[in-house]
Amino acid sequence: MKSLGFIYRLFIGGVSLFCLLCTISQPADAQYFKFEKNRRKVSIPFQMVKNLIIIPLEINGAGPFNFILDTGVGILLITDPALNDSLHLWDKRGIKISGFGQDTSLQAYISSALHINLSSAVSGTMRAAVLQKDAFNLSGLTGMPVYGILGYEFFSSFIVKINYDTHLITLFPNETGYISKRGYKVPITIEENKPYIKADVQVDNDTVITAKFIIDTGAGHPVSLEMLNREPFEPPEKRIRANLGIGLSGQINGYAGRIKSLKLGKYTLKKVITSFPDYADAAAKVIAVNRNGNIGNGILKRFDVIFDYNRGRLYLRPGSQFKKPFEHDMSGIEFISFGEAYRRILITRVEEGSAAADAGLREGDEIVAVNLKPVKKMGVGELDELFRSQDGRNLLLDVVLKDSTEVSQLILTLKRRI
Repeated sequence: MKSLGFIYRLFIGGVSLFCLLCTISQPADAQYFKFEKNRRKVSIPFQMVKNLIIIPLEINGAGPFNFILDTGVGILLITDPALNDSLHLWDKRGIKISGFGQDTSLQAYISSALHINLSSAVSGTMRAAVLQKDAFNLSGLTGMPVYGILGYEFFSSFIVKINYDTHLITLFPNETGYISKRGYKVPITIEENKPYIKADVQVDNDTVITAKFIIDTGAGHPVSLEMLNREPFEPPEKRIRANLGIGLSGQINGYAGRIKSLKLGKYTLKKVITSFPDYADAAAKVIAVNRNGNIGNGILKRFDVIFDYNRGRLYLRPGSQFKKPFEHDMSGIEFISFGEAYRRILITRVEEGSAAADAGLREGDEIVAVNLKPVKKMGVGELDELFRSQDGRNLLLDVVLKDSTEVSQLILTLKRRI
């Protein structure tokens, strides 16, 4: 987005959020967070919903407030202006934010200095960009109150280890020079406050391309291929036309398919679900860093990952999900949660030719239960996993149709389309 350059992308059940240019005047080499009382190691638990890492923050002594942890964001961003209404965060300096998509920019404000606690042992002071209106509805996406995104300030302050299996983040002081005894070291670069890595990509032929990716823990998808030599990547022959999400400037269209392989360091992942955004909606708007695409949590969660920004290195060690096949949503349903405690599920879009379209579901229908289990007892993450569970699986849905108040039952047969 720009002046704060930014993209928000929902891709096959995930979200990608990242800044391209940061205009808030905070020193580039500042250590934004620090340990209290000379701690040498601190562990912080996190929640994982739709492949997003969510951690609690306290701001100016209030909270906790849920934030998405995102290496792709170059500055602390508060997406829900309700937080400002209660804490009075911003001053009068305004900025314009624009990004991937088709329409217009949004207004944001620069906050006064905020005191932030990640735990009783980790704190920091920094400014934030505060959106004037909520463009993302992260709460509806995740099924819990989420107020913003935390990125560079966190990852530049520590050596950060993310264990996706145990849902635990461990922080080490930068000066320790922590070296993983079992992890494989891969070089990274930090450009415009974001990490980049090179990986070998084979789409659907014998040609292997060494591509440059932003590493994006705020992306739920595995991989996005945006451009090659300032031209769009050619998607594989087997693909589906898809709405890849909503950016600050509108809808992002493109294709979804599978690439033959992605080689990250010494590790090769095969038949990887990949998005191919339309060039005009995405790659044409990338001006700050010349890159080919984006690697998200759909890849990263298969490893234990250690980020060491200051030394330009990433450590990877395969986790329990390393060999798990890549699957996409097989329902064709896009949905948000709403209502009290975000426990109701509303269908916002039905993909053409999908299982949901075959079953007669439409935008505006409300899902009440799946296999006789009320959705209010499931949560967004469980529902998302269920919709990508098995090709040909039959699910019994209780649904209140858009123009009705009665509950109807129908069978949704999951269908793998790529």
